Amino acid sequence: MLEPEELSLNIPDTTKPRVVIIGGGFGGINLAKQLPNKDFQVVMFDRQNYHGFWPLLYQVASAGLEPDSIAEPLRKMFSSDKYPDFHFRLVKVTGINPEARVVHTVIGDVSYDYLVIATGTKPNYFGNDQIKKFAFPLKQIPEALNLRSQILQCFEQASMTKDPERRQELMNFVIVGGGPTGVELAGALAEMKAHVLPTDYPGLDFSQMNIILVEGMDRLLPPMSPESSEKTYKYLHELGVDIRLGTLVSSYDGVLAMLKDGDQIRTNTLIWAAGVSGALIEGLPETSVERGRILVNEYNHVLGYDNMFAIGDIAFMKLPDFPKGHPGVAQPAIQQGKLLGKNLPRLLRKEPLEPFKYKDKGSLAIIGRNRAVADLPGNLHFGGFLAWVVWLFVHVMALVGFRNKLVVLSNWAYRFFTYENGTRLIIRPFVRRGDRIGRKFIDKYQAD
Repeated sequence: MLEPEELSLNIPDTTKPRVVIIGGGFGGINLAKQLPNKDFQVVMFDRQNYHGFWPLLYQVASAGLEPDSIAEPLRKMFSSDKYPDFHFRLVKVTGINPEARVVHTVIGDVSYDYLVIATGTKPNYFGNDQIKKFAFPLKQIPEALNLRSQILQCFEQASMTKDPERRQELMNFVIVGGGPTGVELAGALAEMKAHVLPTDYPGLDFSQMNIILVEGMDRLLPPMSPESSEKTYKYLHELGVDIRLGTLVSSYDGVLAMLKDGDQIRTNTLIWAAGVSGALIEGLPETSVERGRILVNEYNHVLGYDNMFAIGDIAFMKLPDFPKGHPGVAQPAIQQGKLLGKNLPRLLRKEPLEPFKYKDKGSLAIIGRNRAVADLPGNLHFGGFLAWVVWLFVHVMALVGFRNKLVVLSNWAYRFFTYENGTRLIIRPFVRRGDRIGRKFIDKYQAD
């Protein structure tokens, strides 16, 4: 591998205004697609070379899908024949200098005329470093693959251990956070427990497998309607998930999870889906940040700057209808990216900008086969098979690329008729930091 000092960004000089986009998520790609290359040079930075469809990340973790079926290479999405003045660089941004209009990266700097921050979010551990060290987050594809390996390794070890207490630790799975990621992962694990794992591990008693879902509020899916929360609780209860409401995980050392209400759970796997915070960039003044997100006006201008914007989850746009900002789902990012792609040419032509107005297309969550909940515009709430079909259709259509749509749809169809999760492969064994038992097992029984 080349050292950073041997590399250069190699961004071509241009006479056109340069738009630098930090982040290739929903907001970033929709902005880049909208911007006319004849008017702008577009530069995108990201630490991964693909755009991922994160609502399906839990299915990668639960061995339902392979990662390449929910991701699309950014260079393929923005091929040079369609976007001749689009330039992607796989690099980490280390900071910005708004006064000098410069973005700093690990291999060099680049100037900009317009800067768009679309960095999204990262897990929020609320200052608990111990939980951060030992818990499994689920925000990126490598984390999903780590979790998949961890889950399968737990059953491999449980099938060989002679220690009943150790076996129980390996078969207890704690999910922290009762939002969409938490309930969907709990449902997926429960269906694996019922239909897949007993066949793979006939020597294990799966009545001993516990899936514990911990939520600090008094209901599941707090952003959705009470009707959907109630249905979700009912569905998960039917699937055998142990739901703990109104309590928090106070500590976790890799073996013992302590709850605020005094309960203790011995588990080798604690999955963190309890909250996120903005993925901020060094160089922004404190006056432009509130509650871990970047303050923007109704045009997505970062407060205090006329040439800097923030879109998606990182943007905190306080409006009368959304005093706490827009929901942290894909649609606000998509809509803000598309609108900014129209507003930047207007800004260049010195025309009035169009303010952002969020079009709520509803919320969906899936809990398992034939079990889902939907909140749609017009105060429409329903669940069951119909919501499940709507969820499938919406998520297939939202995937990027025809191949991904076809692969995911065929996977789901196959699983519907067979109850089979076909990707139960430990491609690369995972050992968590500080897990001496896990490292000893890998070194002794799986190393060359």
